[in-house]
Amino acid sequence: MEMNLAPEVIAQTVEVTLKRLHTACRAQPHPDLQQRLDWLNRLEKLTVQHGTEINQAISMDFGHRSQHETELADLSLIVASIKHTKRHLAGWMKPRRVATALQYLPAKNRLLSQPLGVVGIISPWNYPHQLALGPAIAAFAAGNRVMLKPSELTPHYSALLAKLVADYFSEDEMVVMTGGADVAKAFSELRFDHLVFTGSTAIGRHVAIAAAKNLTPVTLELGGKSPAIVDASADIRKAAASLAFGKLLNAGQTCVAPDYLLVPAGRRDELVAALVAATGKMYPSLEGNPDYTAIINDHHYQRLQGLLTDAVEQGAQLIPLTNTAQSESMTAERKLAPVLVLNTTPDMRIMQEEIFGPLLPIVTYQDDVKEAIAFINHRERPLALYWYGTDNDNRDLVLEQTVSGGVTVNDCLWHLSQESQPFGGVGASGMGAYHGIWGFRALSKEKPVFYQSRMNGIALLYPPYGKTFTRMLKLLKAIA
Repeated sequence: MEMNLAPEVIAQTVEVTLKRLHTACRAQPHPDLQQRLDWLNRLEKLTVQHGTEINQAISMDFGHRSQHETELADLSLIVASIKHTKRHLAGWMKPRRVATALQYLPAKNRLLSQPLGVVGIISPWNYPHQLALGPAIAAFAAGNRVMLKPSELTPHYSALLAKLVADYFSEDEMVVMTGGADVAKAFSELRFDHLVFTGSTAIGRHVAIAAAKNLTPVTLELGGKSPAIVDASADIRKAAASLAFGKLLNAGQTCVAPDYLLVPAGRRDELVAALVAATGKMYPSLEGNPDYTAIINDHHYQRLQGLLTDAVEQGAQLIPLTNTAQSESMTAERKLAPVLVLNTTPDMRIMQEEIFGPLLPIVTYQDDVKEAIAFINHRERPLALYWYGTDNDNRDLVLEQTVSGGVTVNDCLWHLSQESQPFGGVGASGMGAYHGIWGFRALSKEKPVFYQSRMNGIALLYPPYGKTFTRMLKLLKAIA
């Protein structure tokens, strides 16, 4: 549903759409397993049968997006998530047995998972299919209806998604609303039963404030500066290959990409050489290379150039990661040659802002990993953290003394794709989590139900109070 309308008309249109979805929820307040599997099957067919169209639309929005990266990070992750959810959904939906205190036996306690109603989703541009449909999978699994606002920075994909959703779902099941910031503003102010936002920390604050006016619960998947610690015990060559892949996937436009590296001072030059070698092997040339993705638009391209300019002006040293120099044709295509940034200081913008591009600062510490831990802990809590090494004591120290959304040990990014673990941020990098059963629970109401037994002595606590009440209360206290 495209909306190039006046603000008051947009507000009215989104409100009418939400009311229609809420009406459908009231008519079918607890969709059964077959209905939920049907929704998930349709999401899967939408992805599988139209994968080529989705891939092409995303590439058009970027100027160029590696088709293999779209297959890996947008399409295959969604299909894997749907298959995992379908495989486990029947078990998730069953009432959960929970313990009953001795004094209440033979009564029993159960947790009943119920749909919340209508889930709103505001998705970003960097992985447009994965981050739009990932929350939708959880919403449908939990029995909810879905209202989705994709990014205006991917207009070709957003238009295609709106068309496909309209083809596969009725207007009282799932609706896609396209448009710019005015639509997003009206969308975030709706009285959803839950709102999932993925994007920058700055915009996430505005979304949280808008949702708070309606007491709408939110899941915020944000970003921040995710560090990678290269321990003194690390295999530098293997760590460098992993880091080069994790940083340059989607040209660094990944919320969990390593934002900066912490490495022992004595091993910095070795790591630099290994990173250059690893990158050169993956991207022997950037000119016309279909594997290397462009920056999403001119604004972000210029923002990244500004980070480099500011760093150099404050004394940073730039090390190209490939033999390809930045050419006019690459600039015209918004392909930014990847670089390492050495000799950084905390005052540089590149050490203050989330980079979201193929620029990788290196910060040195002395051999004691506690120095790296202190560096991380003096900053906002990151969405992801990476540790490379074989020293288990240092590994455990990092895991125990840092707080982050998630961690991958001796690799990069892959904690995000684990359906049996929650994915979410902490502090400035987000709140709440989803994926797998964690998404099902986040978008359900786990209603506690107490089933009283026919054989119970609760009437002995009824007034008028007297000796019997006193004896019963004393007994309850004794066995509690």
